[in-house]
Amino acid sequence: MKILLSPSESKNAGGNSRFDIGKLSFDESLGALRAELWDKYLSVFKSGDEAQICALTGLKKPEIFDFSTSLEAILRYSGVAYDYLDYGSLDKDAKDFLEQNLLIFSNLFGVLKPNDKVPCYKLKQGEKCAGIDTANYYKSVLSAVLDQYLQNDEILDLRAGFYEKFYVPSKEYIVLKFIKGGKVVSHFAKSYRGLVLRYIAMNACGSFDEFLALKIPDLKLLEITKIKNKITYSFEISQD
Repeated sequence: MKILLSPSESKNAGGNSRFDIGKLSFDESLGALRAELWDKYLSVFKSGDEAQICALTGLKKPEIFDFSTSLEAILRYSGVAYDYLDYGSLDKDAKDFLEQNLLIFSNLFGVLKPNDKVPCYKLKQGEKCAGIDTANYYKSVLSAVLDQYLQNDEILDLRAGFYEKFYVPSKEYIVLKFIKGGKVVSHFAKSYRGLVLRYIAMNACGSFDEFLALKIPDLKLLEITKIKNKITYSFEISQD
């Protein structure tokens, strides 16, 4: 079973090595696209145009980023889902499981594996980069690359809906919906995606049946629905 996850707009600073864009996963297929987009991204900062920089990053004031150093993607991203995953507290087996089975989508780099080293950057979700719609930019290539990469695996899609713009599996895949008090939740969804991923990693779930057999606190399966090749498992959050 392979798991798809969103990135986060918030990032941890720092790094432990020089950034080398050519060492990211799927470089043979995505390398040229990444390099071109990365150059365009850097050109906005080099221009010194504060309005463009703020629009690109979603910040009210420009900030200085160290684009030369890199950190593993699983450590770089710091949003709610990553807080609940709490990667640092996992044992080696769980971390190895994530490296082998998790794909993290990125507005700037397309798709990453957890140990791919990326710089501290900020690109506002949905914002064009130097006029380029990054989702459309990557979609055609990602469709072919990932359909082949995932052809023998079940797919659990824990991404926010926005990232379907980058890639939609061509075969059956599973998404999770979280409901509290009869309403679909969004903020809690981020935390429970991270929690679900943590339990999957700790138990090295190799299939969706193994995932469903897990006892995850405060989650109860309500219903299963299917539209075309998208299967939705709705879970009720029982926590007060």
